[in-house]
Amino acid sequence: MPTVEHSLEVLSEAVGKASVDLLAVRGAIDRARHDIASHNTSVTRTIIRESEGVIDHLRKADEGLRDVLKDLSERD
Repeated sequence: MPTVEHSLEVLSEAVGKASVDLLAVRGAIDRARHDIASHNTSVTRTIIRESEGVIDHLRKADEGLRDVLKDLSERD
């Protein structure tokens, strides 16, 4: 059974890795947006649908992280 300390260590590592990944993805998305706008091209419905799914997933992750932080701040 994992301890609280271990769970928080794993969460911290996951958040650290995700932050690096998210910054890299953000740069790629911004470059793609610029390319699409400058060439007046469109994107497929698949990209739109996948983007909406990722946005929903990130919102849920954000809510979960806020809950963890709230619980940690209330532990005293």
